[in-house]
Amino acid sequence: MTLTVGVLGTGIMGAAMARNLIKAGHTVRVWNRSADKAEPLADDGAVVAPSPAEAVRDADVVLTMLYDGAAVRDVMREAFPAVKTGAAWVQSTTVSLEDVDALAAAAAEHGLAFYDAPVLGTRQPAEAGQLTVLAAGAEDRRDIVTPVFEAVGARTVWLESPGAATRLKLVANSWVLALTHAGAETLSLAEALGVDPDKFLELIAGGPLDNGYLRGKVGLVRGDQLSPASFAVTTAEKDARLIAAAGRQHGVRLDLAEAGAERFRRAAELGHGDKDMAASYYASFDK
Repeated sequence: MTLTVGVLGTGIMGAAMARNLIKAGHTVRVWNRSADKAEPLADDGAVVAPSPAEAVRDADVVLTMLYDGAAVRDVMREAFPAVKTGAAWVQSTTVSLEDVDALAAAAAEHGLAFYDAPVLGTRQPAEAGQLTVLAAGAEDRRDIVTPVFEAVGARTVWLESPGAATRLKLVANSWVLALTHAGAETLSLAEALGVDPDKFLELIAGGPLDNGYLRGKVGLVRGDQLSPASFAVTTAEKDARLIAAAGRQHGVRLDLAEAGAERFRRAAELGHGDKDMAASYYASFDK
């Protein structure tokens, strides 16, 4: 099945998803608030639209991959008048629990089939079409959105209803962000104590404390390879605050998430906001 897909948001993830949709043979229209991030997609075969409304006009599927819930609301407010009734809306932005409920309600109000569909993965798996899609929405329209998920991801995990996918995404991200900070702090401590980080990595090699993610993120810092970001510090801070807020709302104290959000804020304040989230490392230092 070939579709017309309107992609709203062409940052790190949205641009990669748009390219893979084009490779899969779909007609893709793209829009981004900063037009310079959308224009290169014209060389890949996308139609670069001047507004959200033009990007989604006559689209079978609308895909939103924006910064946060507020951005999704603002952009869709412009897009709704042009979306055809019965189109499917794949909402892949990581948003709050309140936002996903409000967006689902707005979709119903405008006659759209809403799919809560955040993704797991960063720049490299996004570019390779190897994301994991966490999807929740009506069963009777899944045939419309499945080709989109197959184009951008290697695996789709279906959940019962909108909101469930966002909840699972927040749980997964809580683990990812905790690991990121653990690696950053371990590296900074080793250096401060005069311990060769390689000695630490040799110590844990092959055991239950070893993992590829730790080695990858530590390697980015040590190799000064934090740009371009796979997942930026500013976005990671946003997600950490969503996680902490979700915990508070449900009577759970998430001290690591709260502290982690503050580490990301300090790293951004020190000038590392656009770098990979492994730049949490710099929050260990005053300068």
